[in-house]
Amino acid sequence: MTKKIGIEGMACEHCVKAATKALEAIEGISDVRVSLEDKCAEFTADESVTDDQIRVALEEEGYEAVF
Repeated sequence: MTKKIGIEGMACEHCVKAATKALEAIEGISDVRVSLEDKCAEFTADESVTDDQIRVALEEEGYEAVF
């Protein structure tokens, strides 16, 4: 399924790369597109991927996931 979430705390392209890498590291997530301008991420996720997994992965990088 395709998901779109907000990401708070990004300020530059380095942030975009870090958030992208954090999401891509979650097993079951692919086709990650992070937008600094829109402060969001769109990706394809298996049903096994939980919101908590996404939240924790982004928090570890210093960002906040907004569902």
